[in-house]
Amino acid sequence: MANELSADMLKVALKSIDDFAQRELPDSLLIELDERDEFPEELVRRMSSGEELGLQLVFVPFEYGGMGGGALDVYRVCERMAAIDLGLATSELATQLGSDPIRVGGTPDQKREFMTRIAKDGVLFAYGATEPEAGSDLGALKTVATPENGGYRISGVKQWISNGGVADLYTILALAPGGPSWFVVDAGVDGFTHGEHEDKHGIRLSNTAALFLDNVYVDADRLIGGVEGQGLVQAQQVFGYTRLMVAAFGLGAGWEALNRAIAYSRKRIQAGGPLSEKPGYTHKLIVPHAVALEAARAAIEETAERLDAGEGELQVEGAIAKYLATEAGDAAADASIQAHGGYGYTHDYMVEKIKRDVRITRIYEGTSEIMEMTIARGRWQEHLKSGGDHYHALARDLEALPAEVGADVAALACHALAELLEACRAARLTRNQHVLLRLGALIARAEGAAAFARRAQRAADRRLHPKAVKTLKAPALAAASRVYARDTALTIATEAVRLLGDPPSGLASIHRAQAGLLDDMQTVAEALYARKRP
Repeated sequence: MANELSADMLKVALKSIDDFAQRELPDSLLIELDERDEFPEELVRRMSSGEELGLQLVFVPFEYGGMGGGALDVYRVCERMAAIDLGLATSELATQLGSDPIRVGGTPDQKREFMTRIAKDGVLFAYGATEPEAGSDLGALKTVATPENGGYRISGVKQWISNGGVADLYTILALAPGGPSWFVVDAGVDGFTHGEHEDKHGIRLSNTAALFLDNVYVDADRLIGGVEGQGLVQAQQVFGYTRLMVAAFGLGAGWEALNRAIAYSRKRIQAGGPLSEKPGYTHKLIVPHAVALEAARAAIEETAERLDAGEGELQVEGAIAKYLATEAGDAAADASIQAHGGYGYTHDYMVEKIKRDVRITRIYEGTSEIMEMTIARGRWQEHLKSGGDHYHALARDLEALPAEVGADVAALACHALAELLEACRAARLTRNQHVLLRLGALIARAEGAAAFARRAQRAADRRLHPKAVKTLKAPALAAASRVYARDTALTIATEAVRLLGDPPSGLASIHRAQAGLLDDMQTVAEALYARKRP
């Protein structure tokens, strides 16, 4: 993905988002819109328009009138928007997602026409892939595109479509004679209707509706790329990128909930002192979730940098980032309700809304279970091709880093994972789907620990990317990495016992590595409460 946006320009864009939110999006309005289940179309269009906030300009390549943001820029914008409201963030993502098939697979004329319309006119897109019986399995789609009079007639039903009832343009995945293909369909054409706005658990500020296509005619120039059968390839080409965006949603919402819990604990007095000074509170409800979120950030930023460097689709890496960030974000929001006590369970407190909102990130753009399967299948092939050495090699790389950043314990986790994978191969356990999903979760944890250690070392060396987020200073970041590595190593060892009945050979070392955990958790807690509110 092209990257024309400088670090200074990104700061200006993020400040513009903050200024707009402070001026136009107070908590009281967001809570009111949520209770009314109302999509604020006028606000969303102002946010999209280049004449006001111009969020979509970040996503649009420079040559079509946009700012040419790369993956790092998109992650930063998505995280910031999710911290404000995940429903509004979803509405903005829908246009980016809906235009992605054009961005990666469109003809030059199609890219010029539609990307320019996003930049100049602020049009809203919707991404019409999911169907009632084809959710994460796009290969099972039933919508068909039949050639007629030099164009196509499209018939079918799409389900759970963000911006489904409000978009100006739709990209529709349909089965053409040559295979699954994407088409651009205008709102309001004959035979094209949408259902009522879905009454959802969360992200109620986003519009979600079913789409109904009854012999909808489109000209041949609306076939994206001009060649049939490229639809699934085009969808796969952007998964690493779009899943990174949803990962940023989980990260932004999770941190916003946690920041509100931290602020509440400073003021809430219990048993003679503020909750912020009680380790029973901070070490259960705050620190573990801050650590998990920062581990996810390490995976997100590393993947984004690689995407910007042109390393390819990175589908497994995108899946790992999404899995870690959305699981961590949901858990952090849940803990933040608990941290507020009874207040957190009421509609008047934003943490209740954030928890309902962030839950969707574990479902859309691929469920957590699909992420586990994607990760397990991808890395299983690496394990086999390397003769079982893939994670031993990663461990050796980690052993070359300083122990101060948790790299030595992350290495123990990777060695244990390599042994577990090999034992599963020998026992043919990967034929069991449950085992395969568990392996996907453990692989994500191990690679998250490795990414965290590398990020902590870069922070210590002052080599973080200019666009990177610096939530914690280097010493506290290293302590957080050590906390995460310990838990990851112990989790993998425990799962090995559960799945195989035998512990890994390095179990004693993993147990010894737990020493120092409480001190590191205290270091992280002190750093969290010493910093200024983002």
